[in-house]
Amino acid sequence: MSEDLYITWSEYHHKIETLAVKIYQSNWQFNQIVCLAKGGLRVGDILCRLYNQPLAILSTSSYGGKNNQERGEIKFSQHLATIQPLGDRILLVDDLVDSGISLIESLNWLETKYGENITDLRTAVIWYKDTSIKKPDYYIDYLPNNPWIHQPFESYEQTSISQFADEFKRGQIE
Repeated sequence: MSEDLYITWSEYHHKIETLAVKIYQSNWQFNQIVCLAKGGLRVGDILCRLYNQPLAILSTSSYGGKNNQERGEIKFSQHLATIQPLGDRILLVDDLVDSGISLIESLNWLETKYGENITDLRTAVIWYKDTSIKKPDYYIDYLPNNPWIHQPFESYEQTSISQFADEFKRGQIE
C-alpha cells in the first residue's frame, strides 16, 4: 500500500464535475443513474442534477471495522430506491473501484433483477485503482498503487453525534 491520498471538498466536487464532462464528451446517452450507497451517493446526486436524469439508489455495504477501513463480504439491499420505473440505459456510479468486486457484484445484481429491461449498462467512478479486477467505463484518476483515499466526509464516520454537538455548542462548528 502506498501513501494515503487526502481529498478536500473542493477537489472532490471538481472531480465529480470532471467525471460529468468526461461522460458527456463520450456522447453516450443514458436515461437512468444508479448510485451505490454510501460512497456513490454524492456522485450520483450531482450527476443526476447536471444531466436531469432520474437517480436510483442501491444500498451496499462491504467496509467496516476500525475507521471503516476493513473490507468484508458485500451486502445488498433487497430493492432499488427509485420513484419511477428503471430506465434501460443505465449509468452505475460509485466513488471508487478498489478490488472491483463490489462493482462486478453490483452489475450482476442489476442484471439479475432488471436484465430483461436493460439495453446498455456502463460504470463511472472517480478513482480507479490498479488493484481492481474490473475497469470502469469512465473514471477520472487511475491509481497505479493502492492508497487509502481519505474523502472529506470521512470525518463524520470518526465523530460521534455527541462530540459533534459539543463542538457545535462551543462554536467550533458553525
